[in-house]
Amino acid sequence: MAVDVLSDLLRTVRLTGAVFFDVAGKEPWVAEQPSRDVILPKILPGAEHLIAYHLVVEGRCYARIVGEGPIALETGEIIVFTHGDPHVMSSAPDMRATGEPAPLGSLPPDQMPYFASYGGEGAQSVRLVCGYLACDARPFNPLLDSLPKVIKVGAPVSRDAGWVGQIIHVAAMESAHKRPGGETVLAKLSELMFVEVVRQYLATLPAEQGGWLAGLRDPFIGKALSLMHGSPAHGWTIEELAREVGQSRSVLAERFTAIVGTPPLHYLAQWRMQLASEMLSRGDANMAAVAAAAGYVAEAAFSRAFKKIMGVPPSVWRQRNQSGV
Repeated sequence: MAVDVLSDLLRTVRLTGAVFFDVAGKEPWVAEQPSRDVILPKILPGAEHLIAYHLVVEGRCYARIVGEGPIALETGEIIVFTHGDPHVMSSAPDMRATGEPAPLGSLPPDQMPYFASYGGEGAQSVRLVCGYLACDARPFNPLLDSLPKVIKVGAPVSRDAGWVGQIIHVAAMESAHKRPGGETVLAKLSELMFVEVVRQYLATLPAEQGGWLAGLRDPFIGKALSLMHGSPAHGWTIEELAREVGQSRSVLAERFTAIVGTPPLHYLAQWRMQLASEMLSRGDANMAAVAAAAGYVAEAAFSRAFKKIMGVPPSVWRQRNQSGV
């Protein structure tokens, strides 16, 4: 059975949505996010990677990474900062916030989303639903390296049109009413939104584009990835993978390496360690089970391979990640 590689990766790297803001802006207004090193400990303790997003529910505004050019946004559009870079949201291009941002540690402990208002006393010019997602970056998350720092998707549309419109519509409703279970709904919407953003970005990639995402759409590389993700513990060889996808050994190896950026069996070794690290972090499997899931019969061989890639033995990794170090 073919495996949905993107879904498999997102599940394994534990993509989760958390902390949401219902934002109103009155011109002139500006809001600025500091670096992810400041944000992560406040809102997502223990998380490795930060993704920030903003959904324009009503009105229009500008967004930009600090030091880079502005991007115009209108109703029905979503912008995602895939690496959590410091960025500015504002009513006009090239604005910067003054003073220190409000301390995230002072957020009230009531039900999310939190409401935030920026600007003066004039008429509201924009409404945003903003939030964060987190995922594992180590030991292996090829998706992150395949994404640009900023992705904008969704044409200016009514809130009832298309996937993006539906996401914005439901997010706006949940933000406005704060019904029981709203945090869970917003978290799942965030994850769904991110998947849709990635899919739309994938659809726009030029034919010559390389990278992990480009490999997913290649009929031969995509099938090879699906096979390895579907049976990661299997003792795959280049010959067997090539036979399964309908290419010669040399052509598959060259094509996979050129597009994905790493040889097939090296990719498999890294993916196995991602699976193993996720199982170790959960702490609900013994070392023999983790080794078997990673394709190793002997625990000692697994431990050596894990330490070679991760830099520490699996027992140390488990201890560090369960204790939040």
